[in-house]
Amino acid sequence: MKPDGFVPTLVAATFLMGSSFIAGKILLLQGFQPIVLVGWRFIVAALATLLFILLPRRNVIRTLFPPGATLRDAGWVVLIGLLQTGAVMGLLFLAMRSIPASTAAILLFTNPIWVAMLGRLFLREALPVLRIVGLLLGVAGVALAIGIGGVSGQGALRGEIIGLASALCWAMATIVNKRVALPFQAWALNFWQMLIGSLVLLAIAYGTGEQWPADPALRQWAWFLWLAIPASTGSFGLWFIALSKGGATRASSYLFLAPLFAVVISFFVLGTTLAWPQLVGGILIGMALWLVNRTPAGGSDRQRQNEALIEGDL
Repeated sequence: MKPDGFVPTLVAATFLMGSSFIAGKILLLQGFQPIVLVGWRFIVAALATLLFILLPRRNVIRTLFPPGATLRDAGWVVLIGLLQTGAVMGLLFLAMRSIPASTAAILLFTNPIWVAMLGRLFLREALPVLRIVGLLLGVAGVALAIGIGGVSGQGALRGEIIGLASALCWAMATIVNKRVALPFQAWALNFWQMLIGSLVLLAIAYGTGEQWPADPALRQWAWFLWLAIPASTGSFGLWFIALSKGGATRASSYLFLAPLFAVVISFFVLGTTLAWPQLVGGILIGMALWLVNRTPAGGSDRQRQNEALIEGDL
């Protein structure tokens, strides 16, 4: 039996994750440039994340700079930031310039397949049959749910390739985090990787001539603040609560709900239509969640929590 509040917390977290695709797409359609948008999004999200370090009345300096951390550990944190926030989010928003938000969501959430494959290749992790079947069903389900075959054209193909590249970078960040087992508490690691990635993105954005819009409308500010705080820091906060209630293994299997929510929100906000493939996709996603939940995961509690929190960085 699952702990009280586990499923509602996860539903809220994945709903906010799914909403980030819609908010980002709206801002891109309204003329925001992708790299500068992502950079400022995660600057704000990183600063908001400090609240989750302060709330339990921790020693902030010791949390952000753990005594056991080495320069080598700092190098790994920089690499994770470059991969997770820098490459994943930068490539994702570049992809969303030419493909729908829902298509970007399904491409990004092929990540569990690449994690499983890379984990087998580099970490010699076991790949149980049930997990393989569950992951494949989940990817097939969200593919049906968003109608991935509905986009065509050279620009869309380029966007889809960039979207897949973002998923691969996400998988690489997860594998790095699994392998090095950093001494940082989960929120501190998330703060540093977001801050590092966002600073690099802003340097690239302004270095290539991107600019923040001169006079954003009030509604655009509202979408940006939603993207940066509820859809980023808020989703991380709920995700962390879910981890404390049910563990990383069970929580990570629910990531397939995020692209499904992206489809539903698109229907209400962007006016996209739903058809029978969405219903079939929902059934496949439910089957996938059940199968993946039956598969245990190894590693220390801290490592699994850090990994799962990084996997929720949308």
